[in-house]
Amino acid sequence: MTDTVLHPGLMLIAGALLLPWLRGAARAVAVVALPLVVLALVWQVPDGPVWQLSFLEHTLTPMQGDKLSRLFATIFALMAAGGGLFALGQKSRVEVPAAFVYAGSAISVALAGDLITVFVFLELMAVSSTLVLWSQGEAGAYRAARRYVMVHLLGGVVLFAGVTGHVVQTGDVAFTRMALDSPAHWLILIGFLINAGAPPLSAWLPDAYPEASWSGTVFLSAFTTKTAVYSLIRGFPGTELLIWVGLFMVFYGIVYALLENDMRRILAYSIVNQVGFMIVGIGIGTEMALNGAAAHAFTHIIYKALLLMSAGSVLLMTNRRKCSELGGLFHSMPLTTVCGTIGALAISSFPLTSGFVSKSMVSQAAADGHLLWVWLALTAASAGVFLHAGIKFPWFVFFQKDSGLRPAEPPAPMRWAMVFFAFLCIAIGVWTEPLYALLPYAVNYVPYTAAHVLTQVQLLLFSGLAFFVMLPWLKRTLTITLDTDWLWRRAGPALWQGLRMAYTSARAGVGRPLKALGQGVLEAVERTHGQEGRLARTWATRSMALWVMVLLLGYLLLYYL
Repeated sequence: MTDTVLHPGLMLIAGALLLPWLRGAARAVAVVALPLVVLALVWQVPDGPVWQLSFLEHTLTPMQGDKLSRLFATIFALMAAGGGLFALGQKSRVEVPAAFVYAGSAISVALAGDLITVFVFLELMAVSSTLVLWSQGEAGAYRAARRYVMVHLLGGVVLFAGVTGHVVQTGDVAFTRMALDSPAHWLILIGFLINAGAPPLSAWLPDAYPEASWSGTVFLSAFTTKTAVYSLIRGFPGTELLIWVGLFMVFYGIVYALLENDMRRILAYSIVNQVGFMIVGIGIGTEMALNGAAAHAFTHIIYKALLLMSAGSVLLMTNRRKCSELGGLFHSMPLTTVCGTIGALAISSFPLTSGFVSKSMVSQAAADGHLLWVWLALTAASAGVFLHAGIKFPWFVFFQKDSGLRPAEPPAPMRWAMVFFAFLCIAIGVWTEPLYALLPYAVNYVPYTAAHVLTQVQLLLFSGLAFFVMLPWLKRTLTITLDTDWLWRRAGPALWQGLRMAYTSARAGVGRPLKALGQGVLEAVERTHGQEGRLARTWATRSMALWVMVLLLGYLLLYYL
């Protein structure tokens, strides 16, 4: 173990545990400064194993560095700083400390060199993210937190079984590339995909994230799914199955986001959609594709946080979350409108924004690999992203028919956080070299070619035209769209209630005869052993002596025979 290098993730977790004891300006400074200190520590981690220790005859590596680890640890620390700034006005004393434990655990997964450490910190992420959701304080958040933690405990059990099987089979705990050649590796893959929000269990994401507070959703959007993306890049690059899983997620997220009315559920489904692009890149598995998946995870954390910050600002200032209840907010919230629109352009891969220079790498990798149908699907999906997140969200929230609401801009820390993330969205889109320098492989890709820019602009313009042509069919009503969570929110309780009623009826039908039988047995026992029973009467001495003699004679006969 190298004692001179501090563990960034553990430092953030330790600092989070001190936050509840701070008040006022000291707490505000600590919330913003602590993640920045951790960010500096991330860049002190050298390549190769740094911390190692023995556990059950295995060598664990809680900290090791390389370009991929450093990329994800950097964006996790940056997200913790921006999210902390946005949440400075949060009244809950639990949310920000829990969110920092959550972020510190994500950093620890990114820096882990063995599967046991990965498992431990993924479970700590599940607990701390549940606390972030629970800290919202309302009944809906409590119920969503219970459903959320049950899904993640299931994922944890599956992952634990896979890790255990892998260690038993190979005798090695190192977190390296794995092939789908054993049940253990399949279980590990399934555990990662549950965290990534892959169907059929992806409903946990749009079910839980929108129930968090106006600031809690920002934290939740950043870590769990992107930690899963990191784990898949590290463990299963080039697994062809992931191409089809990712494409399913891409279109699944688009369809449900187009149907949705709740502004934060739209953005939650958009997370599933965008993670799908990353998983497609992981499945393709070339250096270009893996660079694209990693770069898109980096930029997605920033623009998705920006979108959810703008939605959280609207929620805080209006106490409304349905698109059908909003509109015309650009009149009184111009800064929030501009920042939300920049986030919408970035998620749509508009030129000069961060999404344009990251998502296109995955599509280019599909083209380079002669995967025509994958490239066509990703291109069509890019148009769908512009429909549901690039236009639908800002249009219905900020620009549609005036709702009459005139809320003020959110407090200053929230505005600063949005401006900072909006700046990053544009800066990365204009100046690509710093991001490309962080990627795990050398980048030989130029996003700004005339053909690429022209194609993307045409695609987005025609998508925008389609949106306004179909606008009468896209207007939302006061409804919520049930996903596969129907199984545990509707079918499960109905099945339990049916079984309970059947059990009650069966118990009543069988209970009466059994009760009568039991009563008869009790009466027979009472006749024999009760106060007036035969065995309870007083017996004469001569009768007792006679029975003793009979018993002794019986014993002698049995003994000699």
